[in-house]
Amino acid sequence: MLNNNKFFSEREVNLIPDVSQALSWLEAHPDALKGIGRGIERETLRVRPDGHLATTGHPASLGSALTHKWITTDFAEALLEFITPVHQDIDHLLAFLRDIHRHVARELGEERMWPMSMPCMIAPDQDIELAQYGRSNIGQMKTLYRQGLKNRYGALMQIISGVHYNFSLPLSFWQEWAGVKDAESGKEAISDGYLRLIRNYYRFGWVIPYLFGASPAICSSFLQGKESALPFDRSDKGMLSLPYATSLRLSDLGYTNKSQSNLGITFNNLPDYITGLKAAIKTPSEEFAAMGVKDENGDWLQLNTNVLQIENELYAPIRPKRVTRSGEAPSDALQRGGIEYIEVRSLDINPFSPIGVDANQVRFLDLFLVWCTLADAPEMNSAELACTRKNWNRVILEGRKPGQTISMGCEESQHLLVDVGKALFSDLRRVAETLDSQSDEHHYQEVCDRLVASFDDPDLTYSARFLDILKENGIAGAGLALAEQYRAQLSEESLEVLTEQQFSDEAQRSQDSQQDIEESDTLDLETFLKGKS
Repeated sequence: MLNNNKFFSEREVNLIPDVSQALSWLEAHPDALKGIGRGIERETLRVRPDGHLATTGHPASLGSALTHKWITTDFAEALLEFITPVHQDIDHLLAFLRDIHRHVARELGEERMWPMSMPCMIAPDQDIELAQYGRSNIGQMKTLYRQGLKNRYGALMQIISGVHYNFSLPLSFWQEWAGVKDAESGKEAISDGYLRLIRNYYRFGWVIPYLFGASPAICSSFLQGKESALPFDRSDKGMLSLPYATSLRLSDLGYTNKSQSNLGITFNNLPDYITGLKAAIKTPSEEFAAMGVKDENGDWLQLNTNVLQIENELYAPIRPKRVTRSGEAPSDALQRGGIEYIEVRSLDINPFSPIGVDANQVRFLDLFLVWCTLADAPEMNSAELACTRKNWNRVILEGRKPGQTISMGCEESQHLLVDVGKALFSDLRRVAETLDSQSDEHHYQEVCDRLVASFDDPDLTYSARFLDILKENGIAGAGLALAEQYRAQLSEESLEVLTEQQFSDEAQRSQDSQQDIEESDTLDLETFLKGKS
């Protein structure tokens, strides 16, 4: 891979880690990547035919949002969340997700699924109903947690939608790469490998909003009359935009929490990460303490007055995860079994896809996450983590700006974003060749070739393409047109992987399960919550 070109000599020294040895190892062990596990969670708002937020409850025909395996709600009754099982085949994974969309589109009647991340047409005094999960203690706790989110950060921030991508490498990879024997005895080495991935994700993950950010503009109604320090261009269609923005969803306007910036949670080893996470749910907050836990009428305002009510309140672009057992906290699951998979949380809803995500994005994430695992990743203290956030913010707010630069860590020296991106893709293409060698297809290499062109021509990025549409039609107009198009398309398509009987059976099973949980409660809510604190 040596090249006399100055670009590549700079690349080796400055732009990205030297991964040549690791890539040579991967090319010699292509079977190590057979069996990558993937899962997708997609959020979408239910809206009325006029584009305003639906005020109806979660459709009963969809089953119980508390216990349904595939269809639930997130913050609000109107915020649907679709969850796929883990699968190793990308086409099957996306067909499963599309089947969920097809079924729901038929069950929503006249309502539509909003096709973008940022909400629109929210009335200034609109009361956004929190997600309801029944009368069980755990169901009421989930709603009370959302009450706390609403009081702490406002409801509008909580109805921003995204796509989460869950990714795990097969045990065979860790056996070859890290020399582990099995998942249990090798859990420390596997966790260290995933934390290495996460550190590289913080350093280079800004490439995701650069390529796939699709929220370069917001509805003026989103600000609810508040002023913003951002120099927005205002359109006559009620749209606020930035000329080079990629993902305002990931900006300070979106899903962030400044009160968490001083927690000092790092990703250098699992015990320190768990300790930091557990400390955060015990760390008092003066701001939240002033709010109180209950109002003068005894109604709950939040679960507690700590910086985090529960661990899931920690906002992050990526999370280490393990499937939890019943009643188990995420950190306890990690402590028990180590990191099982990682959850990528930086994807905007893809407005060009009826299901909010496409195969090109999945394949790119595979390539990038494998690279993040292979590349050297020196330890990061909280100061460097804060420095990486500056790169992300630069790309989020003006990533397509001509001559845009990126810094490495907290160094003052700057590198052209286009150079760093192309250096990264020269490595990703080698990963792509390895993954493609498992079949007769060239899908991964085609994705590389298609996406690398976005660095020389930023107009090819999702944000640039979508901004053109938004400028012509406005957010409301574009959103309504896409929502109607996708509703008609999905409603008429046949199911591929699942059957209507399976959806009916799961809806009934989920309702029965919720009833069982409610009938098995023996504690009053107050006592139950004390046991959780």
